[in-house]
Amino acid sequence: MGLVTQTSMRPAEACQPNMPAPGPWITRPAEAFAPAALRERLIGSVRSWRDYPPSLRFWFWLVPVLTSVIGGILRFVRLDTPHSLVFDETYYVKDAYSYLVSGYERNWPDKANDSFNAGNPAILLDTPEYVVHPPVGKWMIAGGMWLFGSDNPFGWRFAAALTGTASILLLTLIALKLFRSLPLAAAAGLLLAVDGHHLVMSRTSLLDIFLMFWILAAFGALLLDRDDGRRRLAARLGRLAAENGRPPAGRLLAGPWLGIRWWRVAAGVCLGLAVGTKWSGLFFLAGFGVLTVLWDLNARRVAGIRGWISGGIIKDGLPAFASMVPVATLVYTATWTGWFLSDGAYFRRWAQSNPSAEWGWLPDSLRSLAHYHLEAYKFHQGLTSDHPYAASAWSWLVMGRPTSFFYQKPEQGAPGCDVPDCASAILSVGNPMIWWGAAISLVVLLFWWAGRRDWRAGAILAGVGVGYLPWFLYPERTMFFFYAVSFEPFLVLALVYCLGLVLGRDTDPLWRRRSGVYLVALFIAGAILLSAFFYPVWSAETIPYQEWRYRMWMPSWI
Repeated sequence: MGLVTQTSMRPAEACQPNMPAPGPWITRPAEAFAPAALRERLIGSVRSWRDYPPSLRFWFWLVPVLTSVIGGILRFVRLDTPHSLVFDETYYVKDAYSYLVSGYERNWPDKANDSFNAGNPAILLDTPEYVVHPPVGKWMIAGGMWLFGSDNPFGWRFAAALTGTASILLLTLIALKLFRSLPLAAAAGLLLAVDGHHLVMSRTSLLDIFLMFWILAAFGALLLDRDDGRRRLAARLGRLAAENGRPPAGRLLAGPWLGIRWWRVAAGVCLGLAVGTKWSGLFFLAGFGVLTVLWDLNARRVAGIRGWISGGIIKDGLPAFASMVPVATLVYTATWTGWFLSDGAYFRRWAQSNPSAEWGWLPDSLRSLAHYHLEAYKFHQGLTSDHPYAASAWSWLVMGRPTSFFYQKPEQGAPGCDVPDCASAILSVGNPMIWWGAAISLVVLLFWWAGRRDWRAGAILAGVGVGYLPWFLYPERTMFFFYAVSFEPFLVLALVYCLGLVLGRDTDPLWRRRSGVYLVALFIAGAILLSAFFYPVWSAETIPYQEWRYRMWMPSWI
């Protein structure tokens, strides 16, 4: 798939029916357990970037860097505009400042935004604030404020812009790993870089961009673990076959143990940080855990292990759980360190005041934290208040109701306003070509996964599914379109997967490949031009009101 594609991701399995009958623990002849044959069967003929000539090797570094630079320019230029807190920044930026001062959230006086916008954030009250989101995203915002100051919008938003830019780099590398194609990797990074929804979330300090980053990092770690686990399986099966002269009979009915999978541990750390940003990260922890075990089950099946189900569950599934869930739990608990070290944080001393309450077997600090979580869970379950920009999950893929973060009507004579009626807005609407194209691509991926058994299609669908489908379980809850940024990178991967189908294979006729290149280039050029058209309403540029109306393609966008 693409112009720099190696062998198929599902190589043909070598069958040699005239070889000696296998032992009872395998389904293949002994010669099929040679390390080279196993690696070919499990991961294909994967070439390292070092295997390419220097002239091509250079592009493996340049393409991810270029897409990140483009995304960084779009995110950092005029990052301090608007010069005031917008939308939910009023919560998270002020909480981040509280972390810098005391390590936990504290209350603010009335009209605190006016003082904060004026560059005077040092007006905290002594009482703790009740919050319902974990600390990681707010600590990341606090890092930018520590570097560039708490009294200016650039400092408030630096961490979000940096995280959004880093996610473009990550997605480009992930696409390169998935598709083994530089053009498709470039397309993935570029489309994420110019999409308005991701851009808006990268230019405002809400928590969701940080959630998306840690989810994407976890997915990348699991992709690396997939190849690493298959290499280990091939090496250990080959070594056992060599030591025995043929695959050992009976002794390893379910196949070998694969040892500690450090990339899987890294994924557990990232998912712990994701849950530590927003609890919706739990869906990804569960979904990615199942996904990585399914990959291992399939690896043992393809390798020819007769007891691949039991082996995958016992020798891969249980270690996967131990590598990810306890690690994520420990990381998540550690993110509350500021709360643990404080004396005045909300519910910090609840256990001392309620010695006979639930969870008596836990230390007081953990009992207090558990009670805090229970109360926050009740809040989330009961969040049904009306909001003018609430959007049902049904509408997300078609962007039925994007969130307006900021809207202002400057007077004539103000900077950028030379006509009687002007507008300055931030609307979290995505690029229609990217989002609507991705929605159609999901249908194509379903057929490719079900019909062709392409694991890449399944992996992308899993990323979308665990980020999107759980929201349908809470139809009464107040939801917003910007929640969809958590799985937006997987939507882009779905779109790029289909662009790869349009490009065709290296074995296709020249006219077919050339037509595919023209069509893909036309689509990407159209997406870039459309992003340029919408950019003013993503970045709070001052434009004539009529120009703003031209960009409101649906009545529900207003």
